[in-house]
Amino acid sequence: MHYASRMSEPIRFIQCTETAMAHLSHADPTLGRIIAHLGPIQRRGDGDLFASVVRHIVGQQISTAAQTTIWTRMSEALTTIDEESITATSVEELQRFGMTFRKAGYIHSFASQVKEGIFDLEAIKEMDDEQAIVALTTIKGIGRWTAEMILLFGMGRGDIVSFGDLAIIRGMKTLYGLDEVDRERFDSLRSRYSPYGTAASLYLWAVSKMEMSQLSALL
Repeated sequence: MHYASRMSEPIRFIQCTETAMAHLSHADPTLGRIIAHLGPIQRRGDGDLFASVVRHIVGQQISTAAQTTIWTRMSEALTTIDEESITATSVEELQRFGMTFRKAGYIHSFASQVKEGIFDLEAIKEMDDEQAIVALTTIKGIGRWTAEMILLFGMGRGDIVSFGDLAIIRGMKTLYGLDEVDRERFDSLRSRYSPYGTAASLYLWAVSKMEMSQLSALL
């Protein structure tokens, strides 16, 4: 079975639009000062939704550098990351790209379910964010944070801010001078950013990497 996702335009970049920047700057002047300093920023997307699921399973609990290394090996060996190429590769062969045996099993199982029509990946695109997260977390190896990253990088959804993302929380603490960001504070900030939470996430990730001296000069 082949899905239309193979024919749709891939998500190449997650970008901050002028509209998103204006909204966030008005809704949150503190964040607005960061936006004014950094200007429009972007992050590379995952492209195909199937590949995004696989990429994020690979990347769980390892460094970005390690994820990139494994992904490069897979891409070079398989040429195309899809249900056909994955199911034609054994779990043992997948593991040899550098991932754990458990992750290799999760990826192979997911590919088999998509190929056999057990998991309708195309239907995810028609769901709202919460429905899509619930559906994605039925896949072995995918928790809520991973599902949220798939929505952001694999689907280009515009209002994703993850409570489970340590860099997002670190960015909030740094930007607003907070010792802790509990669920109530997080939800308040996320509501302020909506419907451009994804753009806010890009700036919060940038803030999380800033030196305090640089940030202090801006604020």
